[in-house]
Amino acid sequence: MERIATWLHEKNPGLDGPIATDEDLIEARLIDSMDFLEFIDLLEELSGSTIDLQEVTIDDFRTLGRVQERFLSAVH
Repeated sequence: MERIATWLHEKNPGLDGPIATDEDLIEARLIDSMDFLEFIDLLEELSGSTIDLQEVTIDDFRTLGRVQERFLSAVH
């Protein structure tokens, strides 16, 4: 999750402090449509798996907690 938090801070230079695991990344505009595919690439790299966009919903990317649960729970 540290790499994801670092990426989010790089994309949002005005962001101070940690990102709560339940913060809505989309509503808070921490991820926008321009960054979304790059975010998916990062998740694929971290998880070692391809993400099939037909098998996920926007809610799978909404919070850090959900991202962890959905894509990174098998990563140690």
